[in-house]
Amino acid sequence: MNKAGVRWTTEQVLALAPDDSSRKAGNKLGTAGPWSEAGSSAAGAVWGLCKGSGSKPYRTVVDTTGPAYKCSCPSRKFPCKHALGLLLLRAADETAVGEAEAPDWAREWLDARGKRSGGEGGPAGGGAARAADPEAARRRAERRAGRITAGAVELEQRLADLLRGGLASAEQAGYGLWEETAARMVDAQAPGLAGRVRELGAIPGSGPGWPARLLEESSLLHLLNAGWLGLDGVPEPLATTVRTRIGLPSPSSGAPVRDHWLVLAQYDTSDGKVVTRRLWLHGRGSGRWALVLSFGAAGRSPQLSLPVGAVLDAEVTPHGGGGQLRADWGEQFGAPSPVDGPPPGGSTSDALAAYGSALRDDPWLESWPVTLADVIPVPVPDAGGGWQVADADGEGALPLAASVLSRPGLWKLAALSGGGPVTVFGECGHRGFHPLAAWSPEATGTVALT
Repeated sequence: MNKAGVRWTTEQVLALAPDDSSRKAGNKLGTAGPWSEAGSSAAGAVWGLCKGSGSKPYRTVVDTTGPAYKCSCPSRKFPCKHALGLLLLRAADETAVGEAEAPDWAREWLDARGKRSGGEGGPAGGGAARAADPEAARRRAERRAGRITAGAVELEQRLADLLRGGLASAEQAGYGLWEETAARMVDAQAPGLAGRVRELGAIPGSGPGWPARLLEESSLLHLLNAGWLGLDGVPEPLATTVRTRIGLPSPSSGAPVRDHWLVLAQYDTSDGKVVTRRLWLHGRGSGRWALVLSFGAAGRSPQLSLPVGAVLDAEVTPHGGGGQLRADWGEQFGAPSPVDGPPPGGSTSDALAAYGSALRDDPWLESWPVTLADVIPVPVPDAGGGWQVADADGEGALPLAASVLSRPGLWKLAALSGGGPVTVFGECGHRGFHPLAAWSPEATGTVALT
C-alpha cells in the first residue's frame, strides 16, 4: 500500500473525535453492520453508506490527506460520528473497506476538493476580493488602541485599590466586582485583560494560600498593563507578545516552515462562547515546536483535526512574539504516515529549565511544551491524592497539575507505565505538568492522554 493509503490506527481515529460523546457514538458505528457500499482509494479517500433512523442512509466520505469530512447527516460536529465510525471500521478490518471505484456522490466532493487545493476557481462570482482600505484600517486600529489604553488605566486603579485595601478584602467583596471590571475590559476591546480579571476573581477563597496566588497574578496583570501603556519603549518581539496577551490579533509572519511534523496532541477547551482546539506539533527536521489553534462557535467543533501519533509532511507559518510557538497550518504534502518514535526527551530538570528560559521572552506564559524521557508516574506521599512524574534515576520529579488528577488520561498513563519508565509529552508550567501523550518500550505507537 502506498503512502496515501496508510490506515490510521484506532487510537489515531479516536483522537480526532471532538468530544467523548462522539467517541462513544463513533465506536458503536465502527462495525460492518450499519455500513454498505464502503470503499477506499489508494489516494486516501474512504466512503460508505451508513444506515440511520431515516429511510435513506447517510452518505459519508473522508479525505484522509486533509483530513476532511463530508456527511449528509445534520450533525454540526467535525468529524461526525459516521465519519469516525467509518474510519474505525477501516482501522479494525481492512477487508471491510477495500479499494474500489468511488461512487458519483463521493467523487463529486473529492473532485471539488482537488480543484480547490490545486488553486483552481476563486471567490464567488469570479472576481477578486476588494482590497481593504488601509487608511480606514489604521483609523480603526487607533480607536481600538485608545479604548484599550483607557481600560488599562482603569484596571491599574482597580489593582491599586485592591492593594490599598488589603488582599483580605478581596474575599469579602465577592466575585461581582471582578465580573464588572471584566465587563469594562470587554467594552475596552481588551479580551485578554478581561480573561485575566475573571481569573483573579476566582482566586479569593479558592483554598489555602490564595492571598499569595492573588498577589502573583495581580503582579503579572500589572506587568501586562505597564507593557501596554509603555509599548513604544518595549522591544520587539516582546511588544508583539504584549499585544497578543492584551487580545489583539496575532497574524502569522515570516516564511512557512516545511517539515515532517509529528502530531503529538489535540484537545478542546471552551469559554462558553468559542471552542478552541489546540494541536501540538514537533518538527522532525527543525526540532521546533508548533501550536496550531482552530476555533469553532459555541456548540460547533473546530474544523481542523489532525491524527494524533501520525507524521505529516506539511508547512506551518509561525506567528511573531516571544517563544514563537503559535503557527498557522499550511499546505500538506501527501497523507499522514506512521510515527517512528517520540521527539527527543530530557529530564524533569531540563523541562523546568526550558520553561524558565521561555518565561524570559513571555512572562505571562502559563506552560511550555516538553518531552520527558524515562520518567515514572507515581503517587506523591502524603499529598492527598496528588501524583507526579519522577525521573527513573531518582534525580527529580514534576507534580501533575491538579486539573489532571480527575481525568482518565492519568490512569491511562499509569497503566501504560506499569511502574516502569516511559516517555511523556506534555505542558510544563507553574501549575504543574499536564501529560498529553506517552510512549512505552513495550507498546507501539502514540498513546493519547487527552
